[in-house]
Amino acid sequence: MKVLFGCVASVRVVRPKIANQEGGFLLAGNHISHFDPFIISSVVRRKIDWMAMAEFFPLPLLGLFLRAVDAFPADRDRADHTTIRTAIERLKQGRIVGIFPEGGIRDGERSILEGAPLRAGASALAHIAGVPILPCVIVGSDRLYAKRSWLPWRRTPIWIAFGDPIPPFRDLEKAAARAHIEHQLAAAFKHLYVELREKFQLTSDDLPHPPKERMGKKRELVNHEDHEKHEENFFRADFSSSHDLRVLRGETKQNRLRRFAAAGVDALMCASMNLLQSRHRLNARSREEMEHYVAECEKLSLHDYYSPPHNADLAGAVGNAAALTWHSPINTKFPANNVARVDLFPSARGWSAPTVLMLHALMSVTHNGYRRSAARFNELGWNACFVHLPYHYSRVPRGYWNGELAITADLIRNAEGLRQGVLEVRQLISALRAHGCREFGVLGASYGAWIGALLACVERDLRFVALMAPIVNIEHAIWQSPAAIFMRRELRRVKIEPSLVARHFYLSSPTHNQPLCDAARVLFVAGDFDSIVRPADIEAIHERWRGSELLRVPQGHFGYRMLRETIARLKERGL
Repeated sequence: MKVLFGCVASVRVVRPKIANQEGGFLLAGNHISHFDPFIISSVVRRKIDWMAMAEFFPLPLLGLFLRAVDAFPADRDRADHTTIRTAIERLKQGRIVGIFPEGGIRDGERSILEGAPLRAGASALAHIAGVPILPCVIVGSDRLYAKRSWLPWRRTPIWIAFGDPIPPFRDLEKAAARAHIEHQLAAAFKHLYVELREKFQLTSDDLPHPPKERMGKKRELVNHEDHEKHEENFFRADFSSSHDLRVLRGETKQNRLRRFAAAGVDALMCASMNLLQSRHRLNARSREEMEHYVAECEKLSLHDYYSPPHNADLAGAVGNAAALTWHSPINTKFPANNVARVDLFPSARGWSAPTVLMLHALMSVTHNGYRRSAARFNELGWNACFVHLPYHYSRVPRGYWNGELAITADLIRNAEGLRQGVLEVRQLISALRAHGCREFGVLGASYGAWIGALLACVERDLRFVALMAPIVNIEHAIWQSPAAIFMRRELRRVKIEPSLVARHFYLSSPTHNQPLCDAARVLFVAGDFDSIVRPADIEAIHERWRGSELLRVPQGHFGYRMLRETIARLKERGL
């Protein structure tokens, strides 16, 4: 970090020695850019364990980097006991824990520098751990959003000030101590901000601005004055107050920032997937093998292809066990993948209650979110089953990463993996039926939603099928998606052309089929900024599956908002 920012920034620090004191303390800073933790860490000699957004950790490369520097995840929307426990343990061990009490990037009136209220949490952590809080104010780092700031030797000025430590006031009653800490912390932020402005004679351009402005994406007024006036009149007609108008405009700006962030996260994930595929040189099958496989498949109907063998022992295994395991109906050359597994979360009503089958995304890093969702379904009287899809979780062969083998240039293995997933879920449904369950729901994301869509084409008795960013346009996924660059290179190397692959679409592509269950029970969920599963493709299958519902969510392909809004919509529909 020192080398990187030493080339592009000139960082001036007020009282750096305070930040290098011994012992554990909570470093609390304002937040004006994504560069803040890296720049602050580069001027503090001791290592800082940053509390970072939970959404970043499921991403393979970024998550690996964050864990490597001892960062830990925090959910910004709720109090996470695991996060609190981790922070307190590290503080008591004498380490520095970094936190941004604003809960996100803020500028102007929304910033603590301008008097906006602090989020609860920092004072509680410091009081419980019995450590001081060190206030820190950074100004100028938001300029790094502009491309010109990264030109050689430009040296963008950045200013940082550390304040005096605020004690935990352990001798005061809990509520009084926390209120006292929050008051002193808020005052310290304002004082340090004034100190930086006066000491370095900062101008208005030096002070925090929205990232969008720093990137130069200002509204073009000259050529659009009439349109702006028309737009304003429309807004005023539909909203009763100027406050509502400002709120709506703020949401529009927020969506632009979300689009920028989503594009970055999606690009990083695509790069990770391509890098992961090239790590083992997972070469495609020969053209002859592919032709033979497709020719054999063409002899089968959709229902023949996804017809599972009966498993009498599986029904008897359903009970109070925490998980079910059985031998998969498809054998692969990887023994670990040949054992199907489902984690069970029964409700108080037992297995006669309706059951939701949760199908995770490709290379899903953690199933904690699905476990929380299972608890929510349990509260609604539903049982929940978290299915370990082929080559994921307990089924990862030694020497490979989670989901690495599920989608590669080996299209035969891809197709058989999809088939394996559908067959195993159908076996599970059959076993649960034998145990008294009569209604089922499907909650799938990305790769899991692909399997869920295929399941809807062969299963009739599904109460709902919620498909979040499902991979439905297979042609685009293989030949155009940014996540399949390495795959395409391998396919072209062995002369496997699109027309050969397309012969299998009637078995593997949801767009080429119709649901066997009632289409009105299907909920498609699309990310407005998704660059991997295009919203237009989901709109197309929504129109093809007449009667289905389409929900749009302002996020990219990766994120947790879609899961929350999908479950909320299912509750509105009465599941």
